[in-house]
Amino acid sequence: MIGPQLLTSRRDFLTSTAGGLGLAGLSSMLGQDIATAASTPQPGDVIHHPPKAKSCIFIFMAGAPSQIDLFDPKPTLNKLNGEPLPESLTKGVRFAFIKKESATLMGSSRKFQPCGESGVEYSDLLPHIRKHADDILLVRSLHTEQFNHHPAQLMMQCGRGTFGLPTMGSWMTYGLGSETKNLPGYVVLTAGRGSSGGASLWQSGFLPSKYAGVRFRASGEPVLNLSNPDGIPSRIQREGLDALGDLNRRHYDMIRDPEIESRIANYEMAFRMQTAAPELIDLSNETQETLDLYGIDREKPKHLTGGRGGQNNPIKGFARSCLLARRLVERGVRFVNVIYASWDHHANLDKELAYNSYAADQPIGGLLSDLKRRGMLDETMVVWGGEFGRTPLGENRPGFKAVTGRDHHPFAFSMWMAGGGLKGGQAYGQTDEIGWNITENPVHINDLHATMLNQFGIDHERLTHRFQGRDFRLTDVGGKVIRDWIA
Repeated sequence: MIGPQLLTSRRDFLTSTAGGLGLAGLSSMLGQDIATAASTPQPGDVIHHPPKAKSCIFIFMAGAPSQIDLFDPKPTLNKLNGEPLPESLTKGVRFAFIKKESATLMGSSRKFQPCGESGVEYSDLLPHIRKHADDILLVRSLHTEQFNHHPAQLMMQCGRGTFGLPTMGSWMTYGLGSETKNLPGYVVLTAGRGSSGGASLWQSGFLPSKYAGVRFRASGEPVLNLSNPDGIPSRIQREGLDALGDLNRRHYDMIRDPEIESRIANYEMAFRMQTAAPELIDLSNETQETLDLYGIDREKPKHLTGGRGGQNNPIKGFARSCLLARRLVERGVRFVNVIYASWDHHANLDKELAYNSYAADQPIGGLLSDLKRRGMLDETMVVWGGEFGRTPLGENRPGFKAVTGRDHHPFAFSMWMAGGGLKGGQAYGQTDEIGWNITENPVHINDLHATMLNQFGIDHERLTHRFQGRDFRLTDVGGKVIRDWIA
């Protein structure tokens, strides 16, 4: 019988040993304890039908880009610029900042043109993305219940706008596993100022912590404190890790907490990552043509200014993230979340949107071109979107000298998808003449998630995890697969 004193000293030993091994920086991988003892599926256990996609790159434009200025042209809105909306449309509607009694419609200064054989219209701010119009499924009829950033970002990532739920990347790796043993199955890359949701956008929730997203830096040390301290050879670390694993397994045999299994797996992953992660971010074996395709070495044009989206040099950082996303899925990573913030343009919309679009357009267009020429696009699903859209009303928040931006708009917004067995070259859904409401084929976020999972061979209603007496799933209690999207 092992007494409490021995258990306490063992915990102290585990903590000090982990630090001595140089693994303290793995808190992002290890920091979520759970109290459920449910078993976890092995890779492939939940495949319900033949999959068409193997990996997903979700490019999340945190802050919510304006669909009216990028993807959903509204010439009638331009004609009605400066006119008030009928009270029937705004009655009972909650806004984040707009004073609806005096708000007026605001048209777009952007130019749209039909692209590709499909003739789908895209903004002049997206010259590289619109070259792929025939590969892209453009959805113009998304809607959500959330109208503030953090809950809306959780809604997009987790299926509900509440804390404590697994993200889609966690659900996908939980159900399918990963095809790589040397890198995490779920990796997060960030650019810009940081999103409102922060690390909650790649949490594992009530799933074991080994299914949480692991944030990689695009340059420097990929994961902080991953490397061995000076003077500690790999052999010594291996011996220490074996001893730590043995103690953890003994502890698991006593209390059967599945989180201990996750900790063992994460320490082992960290050891393997010490070689794989630095090789991943080393771009020296990429051709100059590939680097130019993504725009890795671009400098910011002098005429562009970007306040909200321009922090931390996103022009080069986001380009590297897009190239790293290809390298990650090429190495078997299941889910890559590329997050760029912020697109929250309550003012200075024309200048700010031009800056962010310049930063994002070429790398994303380069990613699509690169995946396609390598024969990877068919099995790689690329998804682009924010947490909601922007209102056709100009924002008249007090304190602003002029109306130059748009408020949050959850009722109708645009996203796009490519690859992964989806049918490109189409615009799905419609909004009214000013972009206020959906008039054809509404798509809820749960429908989006259900269709994404379907392409990976998963029935969204059957991928569940019992927690606190309830079977949870990514699509909550809703969601339907949209068959018109499937090639």
